[in-house]
Amino acid sequence: MIGTFINIGAVLLGGTIGVLLGARLPDKIRDTVMSGLGLMTLVLGSSMALQSQNVLIVMGSVLLGGVLGEWWRIEEGLTAIGRWLERRFQRPGVAHAGRSITRAFVTTSLVFCVGPLTVVGSILDGLTGNYEPLALKSMLDGFAALAFGASLGLGVLFSTLTILVYQGGLSLLAHFLGANLIAVTAETPAVIEMSATGGVLILGIGLLLLDLKHIRVGNFLPAIAIAPLVVVVLEQIGR
Repeated sequence: MIGTFINIGAVLLGGTIGVLLGARLPDKIRDTVMSGLGLMTLVLGSSMALQSQNVLIVMGSVLLGGVLGEWWRIEEGLTAIGRWLERRFQRPGVAHAGRSITRAFVTTSLVFCVGPLTVVGSILDGLTGNYEPLALKSMLDGFAALAFGASLGLGVLFSTLTILVYQGGLSLLAHFLGANLIAVTAETPAVIEMSATGGVLILGIGLLLLDLKHIRVGNFLPAIAIAPLVVVVLEQIGR
C-alpha cells in the first residue's frame, strides 16, 4: 500500500497549500479557478469516455449503476459523511462562500478515485509492490488538490479518507487474489470500459463544478464495477 500512502501525502500537501492560498484570494479569482477546474474536468471526462470500444456497455452500465445507486442511496451516504465532517470542522460563515466541506469532500473523493490509474495502480501495488503508477497519479492529484483546495477549501483534505479506503482496499484485495490479476493492464478491455464509464461520471462532476446541472454523481458509482463485469461476461459468452 506504499502507493496509496504516497497518494494521500500528495493530496494533503497540495490541498493544504491550496487551502492556505485560497483563503487569501478574492472571491472573483476563486470563482474563475472553479470555472477553469470545471472546464478541464469536462475535457478529462470526455477524453476518458471516448476511449470506449463499445458505447453500449458504457450506456448500460451507467443506467443500471444509476438505478442501483439511487436504490442504495450512495450519494446520500457520501453527503452524510461530508455533513458530519462539516459539523466538526467547518468554521461558521465559510460555507456560504462555496467552500462547503460537504461539497469539497464529495467532489474530490469522486475525482481522485475515478480513473484507470486508480485501479491498475492499486492492483500493481498490492500484487507486485510496483507503486510507480500510483506515484504518477499522486503527482497529478497533488496539483489537482492544490487547485481544488484554493477554490473549495478544507474539505479537499478529507478526500484522503476515501483514497485510503478505496485504493488501499483494492491493493489489499489484489494482494490476496495474487496471480489471478497479473494480466490486468490499462489496455485490458475490462479496464478500458471501466475507464470510459468513469469518464462519464467525471463529465457529471464537471457540470456540477460549473453549476450547470445538479447531478447525483455518487449514485452512478456502481457503474464503474458493472462495466468490467459486463466485459468479462461477454468474453466468456464469446468463448
